[in-house]
Amino acid sequence: MSRKAAVVALTALAPISWGSTYFVTTEFLPPDRPLFTGLMRALPAGLLLLALTRKLPQGAWWWKSAVLGALNIGAFFPLLFLAAYRLPGGVAAVVGSVGPLFVVGLAALFLGEKPTARTLLTAVAAAFGVSLVVLKAGAAFDTVGVLAGLLSALSMSAGVVFTKRWGRPEGVGALALTGWQLTAGGLVILPIAFLIEGAPPALTGTHLAGYAYLAFGNTAISYFLWFRGIEQLSASSVTLLGPLSPLAAAIIGWVALGQALGAVQVLGMAIAFGATLAGQLGPRAAKRTEPAAGPGVAQAAETAAGTAAGPVAETGVDPVPFSSAEGNAQEVSMDLEGSAVRR
Repeated sequence: MSRKAAVVALTALAPISWGSTYFVTTEFLPPDRPLFTGLMRALPAGLLLLALTRKLPQGAWWWKSAVLGALNIGAFFPLLFLAAYRLPGGVAAVVGSVGPLFVVGLAALFLGEKPTARTLLTAVAAAFGVSLVVLKAGAAFDTVGVLAGLLSALSMSAGVVFTKRWGRPEGVGALALTGWQLTAGGLVILPIAFLIEGAPPALTGTHLAGYAYLAFGNTAISYFLWFRGIEQLSASSVTLLGPLSPLAAAIIGWVALGQALGAVQVLGMAIAFGATLAGQLGPRAAKRTEPAAGPGVAQAAETAAGTAAGPVAETGVDPVPFSSAEGNAQEVSMDLEGSAVRR
């Protein structure tokens, strides 16, 4: 296996893990607490990584970490959940699946990645495949919900691009950078969760086990792999791994929850998976250079030489509230019987 293939495979574990969020949330967590669940995913994981790495941001990285944490997690989760409440899950998933198209434009603007026809077609094919898997006949649209879904996809997409643009400071590992972002994102969610949902619910041992999985396996490890992949791959390669999240959710729903998969859904899964593979065939990206600093933005750490595009991922949501990105990333999970997707 080539080095790039190994990096792609490891990065793909992040959206695959995010596809388990719906199952864990519905089977192990208290109902109707999406923001509290988002908080429990982000903040404990971030604090743990801070304790393990014992590194804090320095200088401009205080505000950079705050921006990245807000884009990838702090703003992404609440917007995702707002879309979840206002839209049927399939509609929310399709709205969120436009994330790669957002990354195409943002990567061209901030990374100098030139969009290609193949990249655009791949992104559109991935969104179409996801729509076949999750979109139900007669699905209703809500203006506020659609806007929230688009903004959540834009937030995660911007997080992918600026994580790529800024890189990380000299001598700081990806694990520390992940801890900074998760902590910052969790602190953004903290007041929102308590203002909207009130005091935390009473937790059982099952709830604590579910939150432990979400915080450490589904978030700390997954976001580390995701941000590490952003460093080493082009923005398009990373973001086009996003469809693996709803596909994983569909398979988990079929295996663990007994949800049926029809012929159209299987076709959609094949199209989305094919688009994901095609998104990894571009030229190698991510060669570290010294780009010029722009006004209001510190000097960029990287530019990408590969094809543009780009996740979360993940984005779609479920009318049954639960935590999610993730970018994020683009985290998506879904219920084929009228529920959804969640990153």
